[in-house]
Amino acid sequence: MKTRKLIALLLTLVMLTAVFSACATKTDTDTPDASPNESVTGGDNTGTDADADSNTGASNAALESIRTAGVLKIGCKEDVPNFGLLNNATNEYEGFEIELAKLIANDIFGDPSKVSFQAVTAKTRGPLLDNGDVDMVIATFTITEERKLSYNFSDPYYQDAVGMLVRRDSGIESIADCDGKTIGVAQSATSKDAIQAAADAAGVSVTFNEYGTYPEIQAALMSGNVDVFCVDRSILRGYLSNDLVLTEDKFSPQDYGVTTKFENKELADYVNGLINGWLDDGTIAALVEQFGL
Repeated sequence: MKTRKLIALLLTLVMLTAVFSACATKTDTDTPDASPNESVTGGDNTGTDADADSNTGASNAALESIRTAGVLKIGCKEDVPNFGLLNNATNEYEGFEIELAKLIANDIFGDPSKVSFQAVTAKTRGPLLDNGDVDMVIATFTITEERKLSYNFSDPYYQDAVGMLVRRDSGIESIADCDGKTIGVAQSATSKDAIQAAADAAGVSVTFNEYGTYPEIQAALMSGNVDVFCVDRSILRGYLSNDLVLTEDKFSPQDYGVTTKFENKELADYVNGLINGWLDDGTIAALVEQFGL
Protein backbone atom coordinates (compact mmCIF):
# COMPACT_ATOMS: atom_id res chain seq x y z
CA MET A 1 0.00 0.00 0.00
CA LYS A 2 2.75 2.32 1.04
CA THR A 3 4.53 1.48 -2.18
CA ARG A 4 1.40 2.35 -4.22
CA LYS A 5 1.00 5.67 -2.37
CA LEU A 6 4.64 6.48 -2.99
CA ILE A 7 4.31 5.67 -6.68
CA ALA A 8 1.15 7.81 -6.93
CA LEU A 9 2.93 10.69 -5.22
CA LEU A 10 5.87 10.42 -7.57
CA LEU A 11 3.54 10.37 -10.59
CA THR A 12 1.79 13.48 -9.26
CA LEU A 13 5.11 15.26 -8.84
CA VAL A 14 6.14 14.30 -12.38
CA MET A 15 2.87 15.64 -13.79
CA LEU A 16 3.17 18.90 -11.86
CA THR A 17 6.75 19.28 -13.03
CA ALA A 18 5.61 18.80 -16.63
CA VAL A 19 2.87 21.37 -16.21
CA PHE A 20 5.20 23.93 -14.71
CA SER A 21 7.78 23.21 -17.41
CA ALA A 22 5.16 23.71 -20.08
CA CYS A 23 4.06 26.99 -18.52
CA ALA A 24 7.63 28.11 -18.23
CA THR A 25 8.28 27.12 -21.81
CA LYS A 26 5.16 28.93 -22.96
CA THR A 27 6.20 32.03 -21.05
CA ASP A 28 9.71 31.87 -22.45
CA THR A 29 8.30 31.39 -25.93
CA ASP A 30 5.85 34.28 -25.57
CA THR A 31 8.48 36.61 -24.24
CA PRO A 32 10.83 36.33 -27.19
CA ASP A 33 7.83 36.63 -29.54
CA ALA A 34 6.74 39.76 -27.72
CA SER A 35 10.20 41.27 -27.62
CA PRO A 36 10.86 41.04 -31.34
CA ASN A 37 7.45 42.52 -32.02
CA GLU A 38 8.24 45.38 -29.70
CA SER A 39 11.65 45.75 -31.33
CA VAL A 40 10.20 45.71 -34.81
CA THR A 41 7.51 48.21 -33.94
CA GLY A 42 9.20 50.16 -31.24
CA GLY A 43 12.69 49.46 -32.51
CA ASP A 44 12.00 50.38 -36.11
CA ASN A 45 9.89 53.34 -35.12
CA THR A 46 12.55 54.38 -32.67
CA GLY A 47 15.14 53.99 -35.37
CA THR A 48 13.00 55.90 -37.82
CA ASP A 49 12.31 58.58 -35.27
CA ALA A 50 15.99 58.78 -34.49
CA ASP A 51 16.80 59.12 -38.16
CA ALA A 52 14.06 61.67 -38.58
CA ASP A 53 15.28 63.54 -35.53
CA SER A 54 18.78 63.36 -36.93
CA ASN A 55 17.69 64.67 -40.32
CA THR A 56 15.32 67.19 -38.85
CA GLY A 57 17.95 68.12 -36.34
CA ALA A 58 20.46 68.74 -39.09
CA SER A 59 17.96 70.82 -40.98
CA ASN A 60 16.88 72.63 -37.84
CA ALA A 61 20.50 73.32 -36.92
CA ALA A 62 20.94 75.09 -40.24
CA LEU A 63 17.66 76.99 -39.99
CA GLU A 64 17.45 77.60 -36.25
CA SER A 65 19.37 80.87 -36.29
CA ILE A 66 17.15 82.11 -39.11
CA ARG A 67 13.99 81.12 -37.26
CA THR A 68 15.31 82.62 -34.04
CA ALA A 69 16.08 85.88 -35.82
CA GLY A 70 12.53 85.83 -37.15
CA VAL A 71 13.63 86.96 -40.60
CA LEU A 72 15.44 85.55 -43.62
CA LYS A 73 18.29 87.83 -44.71
CA ILE A 74 18.72 87.84 -48.48
CA GLY A 75 21.41 89.49 -50.56
CA CYS A 76 19.79 90.69 -53.78
CA LYS A 77 20.33 93.06 -56.66
CA GLU A 78 18.74 96.49 -56.55
CA ASP A 79 19.58 97.59 -60.09
CA VAL A 80 18.48 94.69 -62.27
CA PRO A 81 14.96 95.20 -63.67
CA ASN A 82 12.80 92.07 -63.52
CA PHE A 83 15.28 90.26 -61.26
CA GLY A 84 16.01 92.49 -58.30
CA LEU A 85 15.13 96.16 -58.43
CA LEU A 86 14.53 98.71 -55.68
CA ASN A 87 11.42 100.64 -56.63
CA ASN A 88 12.19 104.20 -55.56
CA ALA A 89 8.51 105.13 -55.54
CA THR A 90 7.55 102.41 -53.03
CA ASN A 91 10.99 101.74 -51.50
CA GLU A 92 10.23 98.05 -52.06
CA TYR A 93 12.26 95.42 -53.88
CA GLU A 94 10.61 93.69 -56.80
CA GLY A 95 11.47 91.09 -59.42
CA PHE A 96 11.83 87.38 -60.10
CA GLU A 97 14.55 86.76 -57.52
CA ILE A 98 12.70 88.83 -54.93
CA GLU A 99 9.66 86.59 -55.30
CA LEU A 100 11.90 83.53 -55.08
CA ALA A 101 13.25 84.79 -51.75
CA LYS A 102 9.70 85.32 -50.48
CA LEU A 103 8.84 81.72 -51.38
CA ILE A 104 11.76 80.49 -49.27
CA ALA A 105 10.73 82.73 -46.37
CA ASN A 106 7.21 81.38 -46.63
CA ASP A 107 8.50 77.81 -46.42
CA ILE A 108 10.55 78.63 -43.33
CA PHE A 109 8.09 80.85 -41.45
CA GLY A 110 4.76 80.32 -43.20
CA ASP A 111 4.95 84.04 -43.99
CA PRO A 112 6.48 85.43 -47.21
CA SER A 113 6.94 88.86 -45.66
CA LYS A 114 9.53 87.65 -43.15
CA VAL A 115 12.45 88.44 -45.42
CA SER A 116 14.93 91.29 -45.21
CA PHE A 117 16.68 92.36 -48.39
CA GLN A 118 20.16 93.81 -48.61
CA ALA A 119 21.46 95.15 -51.88
CA VAL A 120 24.61 93.47 -53.15
CA THR A 121 26.86 93.79 -56.17
CA ALA A 122 28.97 91.19 -57.94
CA LYS A 123 31.86 92.35 -55.77
CA THR A 124 30.13 92.51 -52.37
CA ARG A 125 27.79 89.52 -52.40
CA GLY A 126 30.47 86.95 -51.55
CA PRO A 127 31.96 88.84 -48.58
CA LEU A 128 28.50 89.66 -47.18
CA LEU A 129 27.65 85.95 -47.28
CA ASP A 130 30.98 84.97 -45.72
CA ASN A 131 30.54 87.48 -42.90
CA GLY A 132 27.03 86.29 -42.10
CA ASP A 133 25.43 89.61 -43.00
CA VAL A 134 23.08 87.65 -45.25
CA ASP A 135 21.83 84.07 -44.98
CA MET A 136 21.58 83.53 -48.73
CA VAL A 137 22.39 85.37 -51.92
CA ILE A 138 19.85 85.39 -54.75
CA ALA A 139 21.41 87.93 -57.06
CA THR A 140 22.06 86.66 -60.60
CA PHE A 141 24.96 84.75 -59.03
CA THR A 142 26.46 82.64 -61.81
CA ILE A 143 27.49 79.11 -60.88
CA THR A 144 31.09 78.28 -61.83
CA GLU A 145 33.37 75.42 -60.86
CA GLU A 146 35.76 77.88 -59.26
CA ARG A 147 33.02 79.47 -57.16
CA LYS A 148 31.84 76.05 -56.01
CA LEU A 149 35.11 75.79 -54.10
CA SER A 150 34.03 78.73 -51.94
CA TYR A 151 30.21 78.59 -51.85
CA ASN A 152 27.28 76.21 -52.00
CA PHE A 153 24.99 76.71 -54.97
CA SER A 154 21.55 75.29 -55.53
CA ASP A 155 20.76 73.69 -58.87
CA PRO A 156 20.16 76.41 -61.48
CA TYR A 157 16.83 78.21 -61.27
CA TYR A 158 17.54 80.23 -64.43
CA GLN A 159 19.94 80.10 -67.36
CA ASP A 160 21.10 83.06 -69.39
CA ALA A 161 24.01 84.07 -71.63
CA VAL A 162 26.36 87.05 -71.69
CA GLY A 163 25.42 89.72 -74.23
CA MET A 164 26.32 93.20 -75.41
CA LEU A 165 24.37 96.44 -75.15
CA VAL A 166 25.54 99.24 -77.47
CA ARG A 167 24.48 102.68 -78.61
CA ARG A 168 22.14 102.51 -81.56
CA ASP A 169 24.42 104.74 -83.64
CA SER A 170 27.65 102.93 -82.69
CA GLY A 171 27.81 100.72 -85.77
CA ILE A 172 28.53 97.73 -83.53
CA GLU A 173 26.49 94.68 -84.50
CA SER A 174 28.64 91.87 -83.12
CA ILE A 175 31.88 91.11 -81.31
CA ALA A 176 33.63 91.27 -84.68
CA ASP A 177 33.00 95.03 -84.73
CA CYS A 178 34.67 95.57 -81.36
CA ASP A 179 38.32 95.75 -82.37
CA GLY A 180 39.92 98.55 -80.36
CA LYS A 181 36.71 99.12 -78.36
CA THR A 182 36.32 99.52 -74.60
CA ILE A 183 33.96 97.16 -72.81
CA GLY A 184 32.18 98.14 -69.59
CA VAL A 185 31.74 95.25 -67.12
CA ALA A 186 30.83 94.80 -63.46
CA GLN A 187 33.57 94.23 -60.92
CA SER A 188 34.15 90.53 -60.10
CA ALA A 189 31.61 89.40 -62.71
CA THR A 190 32.18 86.53 -65.14
CA SER A 191 31.28 88.76 -68.11
CA LYS A 192 34.85 89.97 -68.60
CA ASP A 193 36.19 86.44 -69.14
CA ALA A 194 33.32 85.58 -71.48
CA ILE A 195 33.87 88.63 -73.69
CA GLN A 196 37.64 88.23 -73.66
CA ALA A 197 37.28 84.64 -74.87
CA ALA A 198 34.85 85.72 -77.58
CA ALA A 199 37.14 88.56 -78.66
CA ASP A 200 40.10 86.20 -78.86
CA ALA A 201 38.08 83.78 -80.96
CA ALA A 202 37.02 86.62 -83.28
CA GLY A 203 40.58 87.92 -83.54
CA VAL A 204 39.80 91.38 -82.12
CA SER A 205 41.47 93.35 -79.36
CA VAL A 206 39.40 94.90 -76.58
CA THR A 207 40.02 96.72 -73.30
CA PHE A 208 37.87 96.79 -70.17
CA ASN A 209 36.60 99.32 -67.67
CA GLU A 210 35.12 97.86 -64.49
CA TYR A 211 32.30 99.46 -62.48
CA GLY A 212 30.56 98.80 -59.19
CA THR A 213 26.97 98.94 -60.47
CA TYR A 214 25.04 98.46 -63.70
CA PRO A 215 23.67 102.03 -63.79
CA GLU A 216 27.28 103.23 -63.73
CA ILE A 217 28.05 101.13 -66.79
CA GLN A 218 24.93 102.38 -68.55
CA ALA A 219 25.97 105.98 -67.81
CA ALA A 220 29.48 105.27 -69.12
CA LEU A 221 27.97 103.82 -72.28
CA MET A 222 25.74 106.83 -72.83
CA SER A 223 28.60 109.25 -72.25
CA GLY A 224 30.96 107.38 -74.56
CA ASN A 225 33.41 106.30 -71.85
CA VAL A 226 32.78 102.71 -72.95
CA ASP A 227 31.60 101.38 -76.28
CA VAL A 228 29.82 98.27 -75.01
CA PHE A 229 27.91 97.40 -71.84
CA CYS A 230 28.50 93.71 -71.24
CA VAL A 231 26.64 91.46 -68.78
CA ASP A 232 23.96 88.75 -68.91
CA ARG A 233 21.35 89.42 -71.57
CA SER A 234 18.41 89.26 -69.19
CA ILE A 235 20.02 92.05 -67.17
CA LEU A 236 20.75 94.10 -70.28
CA ARG A 237 17.11 93.93 -71.35
CA GLY A 238 16.29 96.05 -68.33
CA TYR A 239 18.46 98.83 -69.76
CA LEU A 240 17.11 98.91 -73.29
CA SER A 241 15.98 102.31 -74.54
CA ASN A 242 15.50 104.21 -77.78
CA ASP A 243 19.22 104.94 -77.76
CA LEU A 244 20.51 101.54 -76.61
CA VAL A 245 20.12 98.20 -78.38
CA LEU A 246 21.02 94.59 -77.63
CA THR A 247 23.14 92.78 -80.21
CA GLU A 248 22.41 89.18 -81.20
CA ASP A 249 25.60 87.89 -79.56
CA LYS A 250 25.29 85.24 -76.87
CA PHE A 251 28.39 84.15 -75.01
CA SER A 252 29.06 81.64 -72.24
CA PRO A 253 25.81 80.23 -70.76
CA GLN A 254 25.23 81.54 -67.24
CA ASP A 255 23.42 79.38 -64.66
CA TYR A 256 22.04 81.22 -61.62
CA GLY A 257 21.86 79.48 -58.24
CA VAL A 258 20.80 80.35 -54.70
CA THR A 259 24.06 80.71 -52.79
CA THR A 260 24.83 79.78 -49.17
CA LYS A 261 27.96 79.56 -47.08
CA PHE A 262 30.23 76.70 -48.04
CA GLU A 263 30.23 75.03 -44.61
CA ASN A 264 26.45 75.17 -44.28
CA LYS A 265 25.69 72.02 -46.25
CA GLU A 266 22.36 71.33 -44.52
CA LEU A 267 20.98 74.73 -45.47
CA ALA A 268 22.18 74.24 -49.05
CA ASP A 269 20.43 70.85 -49.25
CA TYR A 270 17.24 72.36 -47.87
CA VAL A 271 17.26 75.19 -50.42
CA ASN A 272 18.09 72.85 -53.27
CA GLY A 273 15.09 70.70 -52.40
CA LEU A 274 12.86 73.76 -52.60
CA ILE A 275 14.29 74.90 -55.93
CA ASN A 276 13.89 71.48 -57.53
CA GLY A 277 10.34 71.20 -56.23
CA TRP A 278 9.43 74.57 -57.72
CA LEU A 279 11.11 73.66 -61.00
CA ASP A 280 9.07 70.45 -61.12
CA ASP A 281 5.71 71.95 -60.23
CA GLY A 282 5.97 74.97 -62.54
CA THR A 283 6.28 77.61 -59.83
CA ILE A 284 9.55 78.97 -61.20
CA ALA A 285 8.33 78.80 -64.79
CA ALA A 286 5.33 80.92 -63.76
CA LEU A 287 7.65 83.53 -62.21
CA VAL A 288 9.81 83.60 -65.35
CA GLU A 289 6.70 84.25 -67.40
CA GLN A 290 5.40 86.83 -64.94
CA PHE A 291 8.53 88.93 -65.26
CA GLY A 292 9.02 88.38 -68.98
CA LEU A 293 12.40 86.74 -68.68
